Amino acid sequence: MIESLGLTKHFGSLTAVHDLSFRVGDGEIFGILGPNGAGKTTSVRMLAGLIGPSQGSARVNGLELGPDSQRIRATTGVLTEAPGLHDKLTARQNLGYYGRLYGLRGANLRRAVDRYLGIVGLPDAGDRRVGGFSKGMRQKVAIARALLHEPEVVYLDEPTSALDPSAAKLVRDFVATLRDAGRSIVVCTHNLDEAERLCDRIGIMRGTLLLVDTPANLRRQGRSAQVRVDLVGARRPASFLDLMAELPFVEGAQAVDGSLRVEVQDPRGDNPELVRTLVEAGARIVSVAEEVATLEQVYLDLVGEAATRDRDVVA
Repeated sequence: MIESLGLTKHFGSLTAVHDLSFRVGDGEIFGILGPNGAGKTTSVRMLAGLIGPSQGSARVNGLELGPDSQRIRATTGVLTEAPGLHDKLTARQNLGYYGRLYGLRGANLRRAVDRYLGIVGLPDAGDRRVGGFSKGMRQKVAIARALLHEPEVVYLDEPTSALDPSAAKLVRDFVATLRDAGRSIVVCTHNLDEAERLCDRIGIMRGTLLLVDTPANLRRQGRSAQVRVDLVGARRPASFLDLMAELPFVEGAQAVDGSLRVEVQDPRGDNPELVRTLVEAGARIVSVAEEVATLEQVYLDLVGEAATRDRDVVA
C-alpha cells in the first residue's frame, strides 16, 4: 500500500529526512518511533502529498508521489500533531467543512459526521464551538476529521496526545478496527508503550530509519530468545544442563541461582517441549518466562548511537 524509496527532504541547509525507505502492507499498522525533531512529521507530510520531497520517490495505493499527489491527498487521512480546527465553528461545522473538501455532500456527509462524532465519544458535543473544547476533545475532533472520507491509508501523528487513559484506549481500539478492515496505517509517536501496543512493525527513526522490525524482534535485537525457567525442589538447576544440551532447539543453557537460563530461537514453539522434557526428568517448575530487553532500552541505545555519530560528523 505504501512504498518509500530514498525519500529525502532538505529545508535550506538542514536535512530533515534522508534516505527514507520502507514498505507498509494492506491492513498493517506501521509505527515510526523517534524523539522530537527526528523527522517523523516531515516524513508523513511527504507521503501524504502535502510537501514535495527533495529526492527519492514513493507510491501510495498505486499512485506515484508527485504526479499523483492530488489524488493521494484525496484518498488518505492525516491527523496532524496540531489539530488546526476553526475555533468559532462547532465540531459538526468543522467536520462538515472538511468533509466537503473531501467531496462528501448531503446525507452522506451528515451520516459520516454523526458516525465519527459517536466513534470518538462526542455525540452530544457536536453543536458546541470548538474554541471551548479541552485539548483532548479537540484531538478527538481532529481524529474524526482524518477518517470522515473512509481513507485507505491513514497517517496518525501522536494520535493519543492529550487524551486521558480511557479516551486513549478508545482511539487505540478504533485504530485496530481500521487495520482489521484492511486499512494501512502509519503511526508517528514517541510513546513507546503506544507503539508496542498498536504496531505490527516499528521503525526507529532519527533523520532516517535506523532499524525496522516487529516489537518482539526489536526487543531481542537479532539474538536468540532467553527463556528463564524457575525451579524448586531438591535437584539443583545445574543437574539439568546435560539434558538441555541434548535438545536440538536449545542453543545454550546455564544455571543461575534457582533457575535455568535457556537460549532458543522460537519460545512459542520450543517452550512446550522444553517444559515437557524437564518435567519428565523430575524438575519442579514454578514459572517460565522469556527475558528480553525492553523496547525502551533498544530505542535509547539506537537513538543514542545515532546522536553520537551525528556529533562526530559535525566535529
